[in-house]
Formats: sequence, structure tokens, C-alpha cells
Amino acid sequence: MASNAVIVFLKVPEKGQVKTRLSECLSQTFVLALYKGFVSDILETIETAGDKFLYFWPPGGKKRLINFLGNRYVFFPQQGQDLGERMANAFVDTFKKGYTQAILIGTDIPELGKEVIAQACEILESEDAVIGPSDDGGYYLIGFRNTTFSKMIFTQIDWSTKAVLDQTLRAMNQRSIDCKQLLKLSDIDTHEDLTALADRVKKGGKIGTRTLEILSSYEA
Repeated sequence: MASNAVIVFLKVPEKGQVKTRLSECLSQTFVLALYKGFVSDILETIETAGDKFLYFWPPGGKKRLINFLGNRYVFFPQQGQDLGERMANAFVDTFKKGYTQAILIGTDIPELGKEVIAQACEILESEDAVIGPSDDGGYYLIGFRNTTFSKMIFTQIDWSTKAVLDQTLRAMNQRSIDCKQLLKLSDIDTHEDLTALADRVKKGGKIGTRTLEILSSYEA
């Protein structure tokens, strides 16, 4: 059994159901293509990081995901009443499989590179937990060792607010879980986020090839 697992949380790619705030000012067709680019690039980024488990939302979309990504990945529906419960359950399921450490990521951080993933896995070789802060007050990556994981880290969090990171770190501190932070990265949720990303790419910022291709057509 491999020691590392990578849990990927993603939405079933369906027009009008992904990156909805972007769709307020951009075409749903473009936003769907962009989201698919995000997903494809992050899967390439984690190719060698460990065993991969894709947890999708909403339930019932497995067939559409297989049509998009093929059969090379292991798909599970997210289970729980809120995001925190769904993430906690995914960690529980993963550690039951025998993994000694696991990280969980989303698909909304196109600047998340292989070096950051590698750093997160390396940190967990010796530390209790790792977290990657995002500039909206949340986080884009969280990971634990099987001996330091606690479901309680994901309770009583005000999800989708600027308080998520601080509340999560406070919950870890209360349980004496030492957590190392990665560099801060940008979540892409709004038109302003996308414009800022395009500007960073023009100045040499690195993103995956599929996202870059789609973003170039947007810029044109």
C-alpha cells in the first residue's frame, strides 16, 4: 500500500453548474471549458504525488465524469450535510484504506504547481498537518497524517467566508495539532479573479497548458 493519497474535490462539469459567479459576466460555454481546463491540469499536476481519489458533487454525476475523464481514476460521491462533513468523511474513508498521510485539494487554483504538492507531502513526513491558504480567507489544500487527523477540525466552520482559514487553524491549535502553512495562492471565483490571473500569466506566472490555452482565447 502506498503511503500517500491525494483526495480531489470537484464538481461534475455541467454548463451553468460550475463557477457560477464567473457565469454572471462570461458565457456558460466558456466557463465550462475553463473549469474543465482547471480539472485536467490539476490532475496532471498530481500525477506522481500518490494514489488519487476523486470525490464529486453533486451525487449521481459519476457517468458524466467518466465521459469527461475516462476510467483511469477512482470516483466517489461526496457524502455529508455540508462541505466540512464531506471533507472529513473523505479523509476517514482514505485513512481506512491504510494510507499514512493524505492531502485534499480542490480544482479552483490554476497556479497550484507540482512543487507545492511535493512540499505538502514532504511536510507530512514529519509534521501533524499542512494547509495552503488562499487569498480569500480560505484554503486550497489541507492534509494530515493518519495519526493526527481529527474530524472535529471540520466542524463549526463558517464555510465560504473569510474566516475559514483562521477558524480551521484555531481548531487545530485547540487540539494540539501542529500545522505548517504553504505559500498563499489565489482562488478563481470571479471575473476580477480571472482578470488578475491573466495579468499574472502575462508577467510570467505559470499555469497548466489547458487552462493557458482557454485563457488565451478569452484574452483574444
